[in-house]
Amino acid sequence: MPVSSTARIHPSAIISSDAEIGENVEIGALAIIDGPVKIGHSTIIKPGAKLFGNLSLGSKNIVYSGAILGEAPQHMKYDGEPTRTIIGNNNIIREGVTVHRGTTSSNETVIGSGNFLMANSHVAHDCRVGNGCILANGALMGGHCVMEDGAFISGNSAVHQFAKIGRLALLSGVSATTKDIPPFIIVQRINVVSGVNVIGMRRAGISHTNIDGIRKAFQIIYRDGLLLPQSLLKVEKELGHIPEVAEFIAFTRAATRGISLETNRLEAA
Repeated sequence: MPVSSTARIHPSAIISSDAEIGENVEIGALAIIDGPVKIGHSTIIKPGAKLFGNLSLGSKNIVYSGAILGEAPQHMKYDGEPTRTIIGNNNIIREGVTVHRGTTSSNETVIGSGNFLMANSHVAHDCRVGNGCILANGALMGGHCVMEDGAFISGNSAVHQFAKIGRLALLSGVSATTKDIPPFIIVQRINVVSGVNVIGMRRAGISHTNIDGIRKAFQIIYRDGLLLPQSLLKVEKELGHIPEVAEFIAFTRAATRGISLETNRLEAA
């Protein structure tokens, strides 16, 4: 079994002979490493965590007790095919998190680096999670969802299968989306757009000028009463030179599930 001599493994942990354990990895009591799991250096697996199958887990991650990574997808047509789970570096994966491996549709579920998956959140089969994302407690991603860098799913909120959440977009608590959420937008309740994620944009270092550009684009698209194709053309003509606005336009035009145009006028900015 390729286990680094610097790894610290509790005697009660169960580890498959085909697992690969990197340098300075810590594996706690009663943890289970089942299958050809690869664990990068300095990752910590807390007591009782379970890792399964063809799972690649990068470096400096922390996986808390009760988390289950790489288990079979919840898909009626899955029949044990050798699909994968890929997780990057510096992720925090808290208690009770579940991440399921891919189906034959894409063969893999992928999570990037620097993400925070809070307790009891779920990443379903074939999802793609970027970098610096947050899934708060009880957040649920259906199969084949995409979460771009810096996006935020708040507590007990759900993302419909195949939906896409744009960069720095935010789904509010106890809410749901069945549609794609463009970059920098806040959605609450069910498919109700409530404004621009100004705080998230500021934290990401986006300039005030470019934030104002997104706010002006929001006004045109959600307030001026134009049809979406017309409003996008107007935004492109007036504000398309701003990178964040161009990103918003490209995302919206490519949205496979469409975007919601329903707004809460009392709260939208």
